[in-house]
Amino acid sequence: MNSPTRRAFLKTSTTALAATISARTAFGSQANSRIKVGMVGCGGRGGLIAKMFVENGYFEIGGTADYFADKAQKLGSAYQLGADRAFSGLECAEKMVAKGGLDAIAIISPPYFHPAQAKAAVDAGLHVYLAKPVAVDVPGIQSVRTSGEQARAKKRVFLIDFQTRTDSFFMEAMKRVQAGALGDLAFGEARYHAGRLKPKGTGTTPEDRLNNWVFDKALSGDIVVEQNIHTLDMMSWAFGNTGPLKATATCARRVRVDVGDANDTFSGLLEYPNQVGVTFSSRQFDAQGAPEGIKFDLYGSKGALLSEYGGNVIIRGGADTFYRGGENRELYRTGISENMTTFHKAITEGDFTNSTLEPSLTSNLTSLLVRSAAYKGHAVTWQELLADKEVLTPDLKGLLKD
Repeated sequence: MNSPTRRAFLKTSTTALAATISARTAFGSQANSRIKVGMVGCGGRGGLIAKMFVENGYFEIGGTADYFADKAQKLGSAYQLGADRAFSGLECAEKMVAKGGLDAIAIISPPYFHPAQAKAAVDAGLHVYLAKPVAVDVPGIQSVRTSGEQARAKKRVFLIDFQTRTDSFFMEAMKRVQAGALGDLAFGEARYHAGRLKPKGTGTTPEDRLNNWVFDKALSGDIVVEQNIHTLDMMSWAFGNTGPLKATATCARRVRVDVGDANDTFSGLLEYPNQVGVTFSSRQFDAQGAPEGIKFDLYGSKGALLSEYGGNVIIRGGADTFYRGGENRELYRTGISENMTTFHKAITEGDFTNSTLEPSLTSNLTSLLVRSAAYKGHAVTWQELLADKEVLTPDLKGLLKD
């Protein structure tokens, strides 16, 4: 049976969600202490995130923003918001932030827009809940780092939503790996194999281009940044949240060629210190029933880490190495729920360390390193990547600013 990919969780029911979120006692009256969140991005995932915020019990939706006015209004009306709390156009987030009346903002928009939207939120003194990837290029990463640091200085929470990092099996396994449980590391394998995503519209109008942002290199960062970042984050975590020394890679657009300009496959080799190599491969097209999944395996002289997003996490080895671990088939949903609980706790307890910032930036940069090597057709070092000033610019002609 094919392993579930992250996006498959979007199709599962959330009716049992409330039962998985424990009841909590708020400071003062819960109704008076709810955190008002403005939603940026009101499509399928944005709608799910909004629902989960409300079901968490400590949040309420205070505004909606999406390029498409009908999406913003529909989501807003679901939470009894008036038309004056729904914002549209390319600068919908900036307009919502300027309107005021919010405590926090959840950014679930195409990644290209994340740096500017995060900056606007931090400048306005809001807490930020940011979807990955945080940016599609190195200057964007630098902008988000600045916003995160400014949030810390302003005593605001800045949380980036990776789900594996909330899971107890992953946390224990990675703790053991970083402590040397595998012995001398030999090599690793990172894979993100998924079926194709469904296009929206004909792809010929400016609105279709935006609706199909996952297939657009500049809006999404290409599949290695927007989608494959999950397995590369698992890899980065295992290596102590450090970037590779260098990467070589290839990419192609061979099977899913009917929409956008993004590639549908990447392959690469990432090199860490002591000549430890990690092979990487991804696909985003149907492959005649071939297994799918988000996996990262790492092998050493004393044992092997075998891990899968939404699947089993285990360390094989002798008595001093073996970790039975387990699996969390609902990782996408439970991970988001845990991040929301952490977000609320950090806000109410005044914890502004914002510990998700740097690990998330490292994982994002790692995905950019693979993309850079694939696009350029030769090895790219970590230091060369950090010096890259190229800014990806999508085709926004025909789209409305207001």
